[in-house]
Amino acid sequence: MSTLSFPTLGKYIDLLVDAVCVVDKHGHFLYVSPSAERIFGYTQAEMMGMQMLDLVHPDDRERTLNAVDSIVAGEPEPHFENRYQRKNGEIAHIMWSARWSEENQCRVAVARDITLRKRAEAVQQAVFAIAEASHNTQDLPSLYRHIHQIIAALLPADNCVIALYDAASDCISFPYHVDQHQPLPATQHLASDSDYARLIRRGQPLLLDTARVAPTGENQMQARSWLGVPLVIEGRTMGALVIKSYSESAVYDDETLKLLQYVSNQVAAAIDRRQLLLRLQQRALYDQLTRLPNRELFYDRIQSALARARRNNEMLSLVFMDLDKFKAVNDNYGHPVGDQLLEAVARRLELSVRECDTIARFGGDEFVILLENIEHPQQSETVAAKILGQFATPFALRDLESNQIHLPITPSIGMAHFPLHGDNEKDLLHHADKAMYGLKNLQR
Repeated sequence: MSTLSFPTLGKYIDLLVDAVCVVDKHGHFLYVSPSAERIFGYTQAEMMGMQMLDLVHPDDRERTLNAVDSIVAGEPEPHFENRYQRKNGEIAHIMWSARWSEENQCRVAVARDITLRKRAEAVQQAVFAIAEASHNTQDLPSLYRHIHQIIAALLPADNCVIALYDAASDCISFPYHVDQHQPLPATQHLASDSDYARLIRRGQPLLLDTARVAPTGENQMQARSWLGVPLVIEGRTMGALVIKSYSESAVYDDETLKLLQYVSNQVAAAIDRRQLLLRLQQRALYDQLTRLPNRELFYDRIQSALARARRNNEMLSLVFMDLDKFKAVNDNYGHPVGDQLLEAVARRLELSVRECDTIARFGGDEFVILLENIEHPQQSETVAAKILGQFATPFALRDLESNQIHLPITPSIGMAHFPLHGDNEKDLLHHADKAMYGLKNLQR
């Protein structure tokens, strides 16, 4: 049986898709087969004598050195994976099969490019992660941040913008905006000439390459590469997902576009699901007319507040209030005017308390205010005085014929303090309600 000479064998090595590499004991390339250029981006001539570690991704160098030590110690490594930086800056995922030749004092290894496989795995993991985030995040801002983190692990996406379109108001808003150089865009109409509006109008991906980083204003820079994909749910474009790069080494291309477009379907589904859950929660826990917490949410909050007050030996107060002669407003002007009045009352009450306080509509014209971190009852009386001050100005409303009317309305207010008037929500509400009706009877 004849054997192949080395020159003949070399011709067959040149046909291999994988790259054959020989590295000396100091880590320098002694030989690479022609396939190395396709994998690493460097020619054979360029790689000869290069330090292998200089091409390894910085985050993988320590792990690679540990693997080299094991190979030199006589333990062959058949499936070692790490990342290399190609000549053009791209990241290549490599799977190595390597062993040490004691006789020649060198490592002989075969490098297989598994970048496409790794990218497919990463995309699939991103899709799963976004779906999981839609179930596990508590609110939309948290979901947006999580989506950005997932995409940034997949693509160069330090700068990320989520734009959402509301057809009812014809407005494009920007609930999530992370940009190194550009400020948060103002709310826009769909017909505007911005790239965001154009992207959502067309419902097609938009890839912009400025070919330079150019100043657009004081301390502002133009993105080197701008990539946006529509967020589509059930055939409806609900917004757009945009990533930007200001780096010359991270320019988006058609491959980047395909990856972002692939995950965008899951992003749209995640946002739509979270929006639906928030709408359902809003209906379940908030009064639809005044947008204030309803009874159910109020009871949840007062129970938590009472637990904190007991634990910290603190005081809290309840303010129980209704509107004098509210029935007459409905009888004389109609329920639509009564609804306008209730909405206006809710807004004025919000001006009378702190953000940490809870205003709830119990039903009809009854409102309850929960005041936490009260040091003495006089603080609650100050809040009651502010409320009365808000009612000093008549309410400007419109009747069924759209005529403007000004209604002077006064409230009746009763208060209860924990622990002075009770140690549970039932007793406190009963005391405040009784105090309110006692005041109302005195005013008759």
